[in-house]
Amino acid sequence: MAGGWARDGAVNDQIDVSTREAIERMRLRNARRAHAESAEFCEECDEPIPQARREAMPGVRLCVACQSGHDKEWRPAGGINRRGSKDSQLR
Repeated sequence: MAGGWARDGAVNDQIDVSTREAIERMRLRNARRAHAESAEFCEECDEPIPQARREAMPGVRLCVACQSGHDKEWRPAGGINRRGSKDSQLR
C-alpha cells in the first residue's frame, strides 16, 4: 500500500528498478573484467597468481590472500533512496 500521492504498488516498483539497476551494474563490471588480461603476479604482495586462478577468474589482479582481505573490507553501497520521505532524509 502506497501512501500520500503515490499509487498502489509504487514502493514495489521502486524496489524492482533498484534491483534491476544493481544487476546491470554487476553485469557490466563482469563483462569488462572478462576481457581483461589476468596479472601473473599480485599487484599488492608480488606473489605469483596460480594459472588455475587466472583461468577461472579472467582479469584477476590479486592473489587469493589479498583478495580475501579486500572482500572482508568491502561494504555494499546503500543504494538510491527514491522515496524522498521526511524520515529517510533525516537519517
